[in-house]
Amino acid sequence: QVQLVESGGGLVQPGGSLRLSCAASGSIFSIYAMGWYRQAPGKQRELVAEITSGGDARYASGVKGRFTISGYNARNTVYLSMDSLKPEDTAVYYCKADHVTGPDYYGMDYWGKGTLVTVSS
Repeated sequence: QVQLVESGGGLVQPGGSLRLSCAASGSIFSIYAMGWYRQAPGKQRELVAEITSGGDARYASGVKGRFTISGYNARNTVYLSMDSLKPEDTAVYYCKADHVTGPDYYGMDYWGKGTLVTVSS
């Protein structure tokens, strides 16, 4: 059983910063990529940022230059540093692990339960 546990969400004022963490645990041999998605009320879940095992990162256009994804080391942990936060960044942020391989499974995707980020004055 693979579990993803997010932490670091909360309430922050516009212009502020937060850092989210996501740790994957379980019987894992490898993970192709880890990423962050978000879902605002009434909207579809969307990609925020993703990083592959090779270190390649991609970002949604609306967060480029403000958010940084990092980590994804041997500890299967990924971080999302969020600066210059805007009210429109308010959402539940979900961690995802892509193409996970273990002792008795191959190519599975897993999601965390999400952490709420609220940007408001």
